[in-house]
Amino acid sequence: MVTMIRIRSRDGLERVAIENPNNTTIADLKTLIENQLGVPIRNQILSKDQNLLLAKTVPDRIRFADMSNPQTSISSLGIGHGSMVFLAYEGERSVAGPAVTPAGSFGRKMTMDELIAKQMRISRQESAHCEAVSFDRDAANVFQHYVNETLAFAVKRGGFMYGTLSEEGKVEVDFIYEPPQQGTEDRLVLMRDVEEERLVEAIAIGMGMRRVGFIFTQTIGQSKGDYTMSSSEVAQAAELQAEGGLKEWVTALVKLEVNEDGAADVHFEAFQMSDMCVRLFKEGWFESEGEVDPKLSRMNKVVVVGGKDTKEVDNDFFLVVVKILDHQGPLSTSFPIENRIETVTLKALKTHLDRSKSQPFVKRISDFHLLLLVARFLDVRADVPALAECVQLQSEVPEGYQLLIESLASSS
Repeated sequence: MVTMIRIRSRDGLERVAIENPNNTTIADLKTLIENQLGVPIRNQILSKDQNLLLAKTVPDRIRFADMSNPQTSISSLGIGHGSMVFLAYEGERSVAGPAVTPAGSFGRKMTMDELIAKQMRISRQESAHCEAVSFDRDAANVFQHYVNETLAFAVKRGGFMYGTLSEEGKVEVDFIYEPPQQGTEDRLVLMRDVEEERLVEAIAIGMGMRRVGFIFTQTIGQSKGDYTMSSSEVAQAAELQAEGGLKEWVTALVKLEVNEDGAADVHFEAFQMSDMCVRLFKEGWFESEGEVDPKLSRMNKVVVVGGKDTKEVDNDFFLVVVKILDHQGPLSTSFPIENRIETVTLKALKTHLDRSKSQPFVKRISDFHLLLLVARFLDVRADVPALAECVQLQSEVPEGYQLLIESLASSS
């Protein structure tokens, strides 16, 4: 039985066929990569760490030494059928493109659409506008814990990420707002509530934050697919990035991956949709009817990829990898979260306040999800930003707000 190893490089996702993986060494794998993908052995650097693709220079790349010993067997590294290996290399090569659709013939006059398509050349974007994305540990953990423990990664889940942006282009995510939604095994429909989002924005403004990206999960069923993001996920991510209007906007992906011991680990990845991807979405190039192959995005007009005319683009051409960091942010995440299976009520507010009586009042309400519940009873233009600013500054909460919040809790 032939074993297929997935090879991801700056050129996207490719596959290498191996006849006998148990007796295959790293040297053998490099030879197969040279023969099947056309990358010379001397130019190859391999690693199981995706951060290899973020390394900009050769010295940075050679620090990834987990696959540097040519005599090591790939099976001893847990590499088997369907495993992902990351490849960095120097130089250029010709990459086979998708099936070619002729755009015209010699001597025939071309239409205006065909002329425009001839100019629409899709190439890979090497660098992200975002230097890195750092997740508040608690916010990330609460999100992944829900989809892992409650939803069991059976249906998709998503949320908008809020935080700050540094002058160097680093995004810090401090809370995740989960809008009303309906998730299935391969689709995520956001049923957005305009009034609720106004409250979220008012809270963010008061805390000196803004919407900085979108996070979503892939299901167990999707893990069988040979792609990083499906075409429907790429289109949704491009739409939200275009709407966000932030150059450094980040799309985060959460999924289960099988580790070397055969157990499943929760895995985070972060990307930006390329400038070309967002442009194609804004200009209506994406074909919205049906998904024939989830790893390919279908265009409604011919484009040029790798010097060839086609209507199908490998989704990896649209993904720009972003480095992931973590931090401990200013907010807690102990309050029940909105729009999940169980409705959040004022009883939850009373329970939360009773549990934290020993803390200063501002500390007791320093939770975005609590503020969102309380904001429904406040003026969105004045009171919500003012209360959120108290949380940001950790300053004393005005007596009127404190009495209102305690009254709401007592009414449950």
